[in-house]
Amino acid sequence: MARVEVARAANEHHGVTLSVERDDSTKDATSSSSPFTRHFSQKLLAELFATYFLVFAGCGIITVNIDQNDIAGQPGIAIVWGAAVMVMVYTVGHVSGAHINPAVTIAFASCKRFPWKEVPGYVIAQILASTLASGTLRLILSGKHDHFVGNAPPHSHLQSFVVEMIITFYLMFVITAVATDDRATGQLAGVAIGSTVLLNALFAGPISGASMNPARSIGPALVWNEYKGLWVYILGPIIGAIGGAWAYNTLRLTDKPLSDITKCVS
Repeated sequence: MARVEVARAANEHHGVTLSVERDDSTKDATSSSSPFTRHFSQKLLAELFATYFLVFAGCGIITVNIDQNDIAGQPGIAIVWGAAVMVMVYTVGHVSGAHINPAVTIAFASCKRFPWKEVPGYVIAQILASTLASGTLRLILSGKHDHFVGNAPPHSHLQSFVVEMIITFYLMFVITAVATDDRATGQLAGVAIGSTVLLNALFAGPISGASMNPARSIGPALVWNEYKGLWVYILGPIIGAIGGAWAYNTLRLTDKPLSDITKCVS
């Protein structure tokens, strides 16, 4: 299987990212029969480390912002989430694809850009990492510094649900373009994805929390035992991501790289 890889994030912003696989006849038939190989274990570890960093940094800045009287503000929080996603795309994108987001993993699998048999492992690793990162923050920031850093609809559940669908749709739209289309500039994938997370977090943070990532919301919910409106941050991003992936695929006029198209024109 030839791999095309990349990444994403935010809470009052969040997280996201990605990896894509394409059929390749040179792949060993034996290794494809069982996903629990050494290579697959390395990918799961990469997802674990990347998602942990994303949630630890993103939720950490939220805690600091609360404790220090809004020292970072909405722009500061959005920048941290976007930068964390960008950094992880370039760090582990070539290993696991740096999905860092169950919605991204499921969306790629839905359009056959990622094997379904690897989805459960990725999702478990992402949620586990988010839970561990949230637990770490609560442990070291106990007492008066202990603040719930998960997501809960600031207003109506429906409003947050719709916003989460829309912003995750466009995040996945960007991810699919830079990660699966040879005509896109792959070297800038991390910048494009991180910037999308940042922009979404800037304007959607006060409306829905701009999670865009089920794992980012599930981890803190489990650690703080706060589940109000959690379904919004699970279903909204998944539906939006699937829609974004399929939307870009309908716009894909050809699988030929730009260089080949240029040669034909000339």
